[in-house]
Amino acid sequence: MQFERYGKGIAKGLRVTITHLFRHPITAQYPEQRLNTSRRIRGNELIWDNIKCTGCSTCAKSCPQGAIKIITAVNPEENKYTVEKIDVDTGYCIQCGLCVEVCPYGALFMGYAYERAQYRRNDLVQINEGLLASAEKRPSGYMHPDIAKELPRQTLLVERINEDK
Repeated sequence: MQFERYGKGIAKGLRVTITHLFRHPITAQYPEQRLNTSRRIRGNELIWDNIKCTGCSTCAKSCPQGAIKIITAVNPEENKYTVEKIDVDTGYCIQCGLCVEVCPYGALFMGYAYERAQYRRNDLVQINEGLLASAEKRPSGYMHPDIAKELPRQTLLVERINEDK
């Protein structure tokens, strides 16, 4: 049986601590300094294009969690469905992107944002106008390469450190 000296491990740990103590910090100051995320991010929100949507409910059928509910009505004048109500419960959504992939008309997009935390569960449900794109809600390039070209390039933490020096 071989015995080691007890102070050897402590000395190694102190050496690592002291070497990291004098390095330049690499932590991003999150709320003030934000990095650009990937163009194809699957953020935790859905964006709906009400003009392209035909109310076929393919997205709701493909959702493994049942987070999408669509209520449609028949429009006899134009002989097609119109969407009366669509709601997405982002509390149940697992951001798998199946609804975006399955939509035959390209009416659904994954959102670019990832900060949708709420204090109340009911605030996580997005209904009709809450799903439309706006200045705050931008669609990501997931499954839509034409949108990905317009989004800013992803910034990495390493690039941010080099800019500071």
